[in-house]
Amino acid sequence: MNVVVRNQAEALAAAGHTVEILTRRSSPEIARKVQLHPRVTLRFLDAGPAAPAPKGDHEDFIDAFRQRMSALGPYDIIHSHHWFSGMAALPLARERMTPHVQSFHSIAAEESTPLSEGERPESGGRMAGEAWLARESDAIVAISEAEADTVVRRLGGVRECIQVVQPGVDGTLFRPTKHPVRPGLGYVLVAARLQPLKGLDLAIEAIAAVPESIRPELIIAGDASTDFDGYVDELRALAARHGIEHDVRFVGPQNRAKLAVLFREARAVLIPSHSETYGLVALEAAASGVPVVAAASGGLREAVVHGTTGVVIESRDPLVWARYISQLLSDHEFAQHLSVAARERAEHLDWPRSAQKLLEVYRRLVLPGSAGCRHELAIA
Repeated sequence: MNVVVRNQAEALAAAGHTVEILTRRSSPEIARKVQLHPRVTLRFLDAGPAAPAPKGDHEDFIDAFRQRMSALGPYDIIHSHHWFSGMAALPLARERMTPHVQSFHSIAAEESTPLSEGERPESGGRMAGEAWLARESDAIVAISEAEADTVVRRLGGVRECIQVVQPGVDGTLFRPTKHPVRPGLGYVLVAARLQPLKGLDLAIEAIAAVPESIRPELIIAGDASTDFDGYVDELRALAARHGIEHDVRFVGPQNRAKLAVLFREARAVLIPSHSETYGLVALEAAASGVPVVAAASGGLREAVVHGTTGVVIESRDPLVWARYISQLLSDHEFAQHLSVAARERAEHLDWPRSAQKLLEVYRRLVLPGSAGCRHELAIA
């Protein structure tokens, strides 16, 4: 979400628009205002303690965030990128008669449903809040057709009010390596939050099932989720049970530059998530010229073109995954075909294109006579 927000904002600014990004101040050391670009301002609002807080506690800060936000503006459009911010912003947008756009980036599912249905609600009001935002916002921007379908089915959104704006990728930062693949087994990469939804157990079991003679190292890059204490220990124990504890390396969260290097040097990128609204990692891997092996979940079917830019697997059987990974490692011609096609596709999916699609949504809301999806909306 942060990558999408910042890159779309900077692309909008490059097109001549002024953007303010509002988020909660989580440390007294953070300045209240940071200039990211001459036309992009990042503001940290005092809502709740100036300290990190569990995600589930953020619901208690919504009213305070709205109060701080009310001192800012005016804005032509208010676009919320999380249900917390939407709950804060939509009532304010109504008061000001300003169009409100909502993006979710992930949508909660009942605790009793399979992980393939989506994220678990971190706080009590999430599911009702997301449904309210889907019904009442002037437009919904989804990151994929899969997410748009979920907004309709699960949240009761109106399909005509939902616009799909796919993300872009920085093809200069994420680029193929200029060097031939180094001799040896190399590594495959998983880049994700460390939580059960991301299916990291499948990645470990799949690598364990790859024949030892061609088995690569598995590098897992990402931050441990505070909502799942002990999950990393569980993954380490799983690797040990399969006898590959020395072949699995956790490198923690990486900045964008370091992550780009990890991508371009990888033999493949694995995305075993149970649910993804799109899978930006798949697009970054494609720009890096690296084949993707992805689960057939949600927007990953749109982010990866099966047999062209990567492989999309319907099964969650580690042996099936191991066969595809082994094919990529042993069939250089097949891997090279995927690599070239992936980069070619990514070159047509940049951030200026994504921002232009977003602008089309905004313009429809601010044009005279437009009322978005709520017919009572008035544009001053």
